[in-house]
Amino acid sequence: MGYNVISYLVKEGFKSTFKQKKMTTASIVIMCATMFIFGLFFAIGENVNSIIRQIESQQGIQIYIKEEATEAQIEKLGNEIRKVNGVNKATFVSKEDALNTVKSWFGSDQDLLTGYDEENPFPASYFVTLTDLSLNEQVQQEIYKLDGVDEIESENNTINKLRELANGIQIMTIIILSLLIIISIFIISYTIKLTVHARRREISIMKYVGATNSFIRGPFIVEGIIIGLISAVITLVILGVSYNALISKIGTSAILQTISVGLLSFSDMFYLVLTVYLVLGIGIGILGSSISMRKYLKV
Repeated sequence: MGYNVISYLVKEGFKSTFKQKKMTTASIVIMCATMFIFGLFFAIGENVNSIIRQIESQQGIQIYIKEEATEAQIEKLGNEIRKVNGVNKATFVSKEDALNTVKSWFGSDQDLLTGYDEENPFPASYFVTLTDLSLNEQVQQEIYKLDGVDEIESENNTINKLRELANGIQIMTIIILSLLIIISIFIISYTIKLTVHARRREISIMKYVGATNSFIRGPFIVEGIIIGLISAVITLVILGVSYNALISKIGTSAILQTISVGLLSFSDMFYLVLTVYLVLGIGIGILGSSISMRKYLKV
């Protein structure tokens, strides 16, 4: 396709877009509202996934070491644990560290544990975090085979609940985003269909003189892309301002601080959201335009 042809299609697309000002404005407003909801759910999904990943990184397996194990055996056990597939990190917790942790739980009542300083009943252990919580049971089985392991303690129920929550949120997000994409396609399709209907006589003449379907369809596709891109840019600005205002209020909440997790800033998601919006704007514009032309063109 030559430069002159492309230039003509783009020019006609822009002319058609701004010629139907009321319909174009209405379409952009509705598209912005739809894409804002889309972006909101997308941001919520990204934050939930981020929080789950942060909580997952805090979940681990406590590997208690046999009392009679020597320092060399303990070090060897640690090296072997780190080699197990699925292990992210293995941190050694000495008997003294374990006792100090328990003392911190008692707070001002630490005097109740005074006698434990001479005879420390708490075993040494390794605290193991995983690369993937789905490997929890597999990792435990492999570690149980190692020499020096006395007992393994793991919050299996918590880990399984986290995995179920993550999967449920992903499915819900996909369903909601899919519905919003369908709505967006319908909006652009309906808008351009009105433009096509108003120019149906012109289209008939163009077909009569030998214009190809691609040539006729071109300006309308450009129009759909323009509406989609304008909506994407406007929505990106609105979403960014709204999201930052919201995060500034809830980002320092007591609940988040208690579970030691943080929310994503908009800058963390900017390029991802920008890419998604551009793909949506262009993709929905092309698809909506193509659907609206079916009645007038024989593909």
